Amino acid sequence: MAEAVEEAVPGEFEPAARPRRLEIWLPLFIVGVDQLTKAMVRATLPLHDSWTVIPGLLNFTHVRNTGAAFGILNAADFPFKTAVIAVIATAALVGVGMYAASLAHHQRVARIGLALILGGAAGNLLDRLIVGSVVDFVDVYWRDWHFWAFNVADSSISVGVAVMMLDMLTPSRDATIRK
Repeated sequence: MAEAVEEAVPGEFEPAARPRRLEIWLPLFIVGVDQLTKAMVRATLPLHDSWTVIPGLLNFTHVRNTGAAFGILNAADFPFKTAVIAVIATAALVGVGMYAASLAHHQRVARIGLALILGGAAGNLLDRLIVGSVVDFVDVYWRDWHFWAFNVADSSISVGVAVMMLDMLTPSRDATIRK
């Protein structure tokens, strides 16, 4: 009895055979810009000092985040805090990277979103490993209300998550073709 061999439609339900250039270069570019801006802040703006960019709305303020996202655990102090957070961040980075590698070729928007997330996560992880904390400097505020200070890596992660959400909420081209 001959076995039937199904022909796969290129890019359908199969992991990307090889990463596209953008998916490699985008995270590297983000890490480079992130590390460059943080180095500039460390070199030119003393810790806790501010430089007004747009009065009443935006300052560059040099702060350090020893915690996780949005300053979670920033005030907490426990043994090996930096190492614990770095290990968790590394595990998350590996998990996102593995998921990104499993996406099919036609899932370009999702792959770009994940590339943004990977670049941002890697930029902040480098800070944790090298400096022991993450340098944040973008201070958006209105009157007495200040948003959490953030950096290029944080912005990249946020944009990547938004891209991923939009991708998930947008009907798949394949799903509309099959109906």
